[in-house]
Amino acid sequence: MSLQQAEPISVSKSVEKMSTYGDHPPSQFIVKETQFGSIDTSPPLGPFPVIDISHFSNSSSQEATLQLEKLRSSLSSSGCFQAIGHGISDSFLDKVREVAIQFFALPEEEKLKYGRAVNESEGYGSDRVVSEKQVLDWSQRLSLRVFPQNKRRLNLWPQNPTQFSEILDEYAMKIKNVTEVLFKAIAKSLNVDEDSFSNQFGARALMQARFNFYPPCSRPDLVLGVKPHTDRSGITILLQDKEIEGLQVRVDGKWYRVPVICNALVVNLGDQMQIMTNGMYKSPMHRVVTNTERLRMSLASFIEPEPEREIGPLEDLIDEQRPRIYRNVKDYGAINYECYQKGLVALETVKSLVFTSVCFPDN
Repeated sequence: MSLQQAEPISVSKSVEKMSTYGDHPPSQFIVKETQFGSIDTSPPLGPFPVIDISHFSNSSSQEATLQLEKLRSSLSSSGCFQAIGHGISDSFLDKVREVAIQFFALPEEEKLKYGRAVNESEGYGSDRVVSEKQVLDWSQRLSLRVFPQNKRRLNLWPQNPTQFSEILDEYAMKIKNVTEVLFKAIAKSLNVDEDSFSNQFGARALMQARFNFYPPCSRPDLVLGVKPHTDRSGITILLQDKEIEGLQVRVDGKWYRVPVICNALVVNLGDQMQIMTNGMYKSPMHRVVTNTERLRMSLASFIEPEPEREIGPLEDLIDEQRPRIYRNVKDYGAINYECYQKGLVALETVKSLVFTSVCFPDN
């Protein structure tokens, strides 16, 4: 039986119920010391710049040059920045947060109408549990495909709150526009054709919206809202909670907090963009911590190519000084999932044989 066909292992009580009763986290949720260090709920604030992406529409201006340099610097080091000037109003972002919180406040039986089926990723629920050794995340999630539009499973889109679908649809369209701006800016920062990345993603690129709910936990020093990982996507755009921090990014072997900036969108690259840039830009390791007092929510939009579309390093980013690091791949999401469950680093498994032979020749 493959990992994707594994029978789920039951967890007797939901995270939400354990939070309500102040239960001590069960052993399945306890994070042991790992290669990525122990839990620290308050590391220093990180080196994540605030970039005004509105200037990218006027690429000849001095301010655009400055913002582009900040973009280049952040993506080649931390792989993460906070975007302002994205054209989405504060009042609309508040509406998005509001309908998410209203949905999570519904009775459990109402939310389970949109429950995730066994071995599927879409719908409401918690982690797919496929291994007795798997450490569970202290979170509940609602994951929905938003693009392509004909792939939407509208039976999983909540009808309560009544504006949920309308607001999510509008938000997704706005994020799609932001993504197009970022693809062109990232290409310009690398001095390649501005359509280089949008062409690799294709006209029918996927976008998955995942609402994350992190209830309070009696022992935030023992559990994580999300375990350390890199994203399988090409690019991830995150709307954070308006007040509560929780996201941490690992830079040069140390964890840093990502601060809350109410009107900003947190942007981090995913593995597929690291492949496309031939490793010049980074897909950062990140995690989410919990707290004892308040529910934290966020909304992550994951943008990636269609599974059957082959992606690989841009030819313009390969030369004698920088040989091809990664081979061309299809359906990287499946590769990433298998590796994650096995404790492997997916990017390491798709390295080019040419790169391996150049960097690690036989003795």
